[in-house]
Amino acid sequence: MKNRISVFLIGLFAGIAITILAIVVVLPKQMFVVHESKLSFEETVETIVASATKNSWSVSHQYDLQKTMAKHGFEVNPVKVFSLCKPEHAYEILKSNEVRLASALMPCRIAVYEKDGKTFVSMMNSGLLSKFMGAKIKEVMGAASNENKQILAPVIRWYKRLLDEI
Repeated sequence: MKNRISVFLIGLFAGIAITILAIVVVLPKQMFVVHESKLSFEETVETIVASATKNSWSVSHQYDLQKTMAKHGFEVNPVKVFSLCKPEHAYEILKSNEVRLASALMPCRIAVYEKDGKTFVSMMNSGLLSKFMGAKIKEVMGAASNENKQILAPVIRWYKRLLDEI
């Protein structure tokens, strides 16, 4: 009997340790999706703005972080962050007291930056994050994630891989 309890406890603690390890090591790497753009930095920026409009999203704000940092005396490579909004999705979150807490994730953000002479696009993996939310948030964030894939389709070097990963 003692042997079975010992085996059970060892298995339980091993399972807990593996779960914690997965959360601490694997999950953070999955929270963001990063892909190389097939276009230059400026072409990527222009194409994302045009693609957002074409897909019925608005670019509510565009942050030029290189310019902002220069105002504070810091020099960084080009970085632009887009705040994208689709009012229909926003309304689904904002109209309900039960799910309005997800407004902290709004609007959707897409970053374009240069690294080692290449242009990259990154965004939060809202498709993954939505799996941990209630039904309404999961539905809205899932739809927004799928539509963001369409917005990024013209710039991503491996679009099929983007669809598979998000």
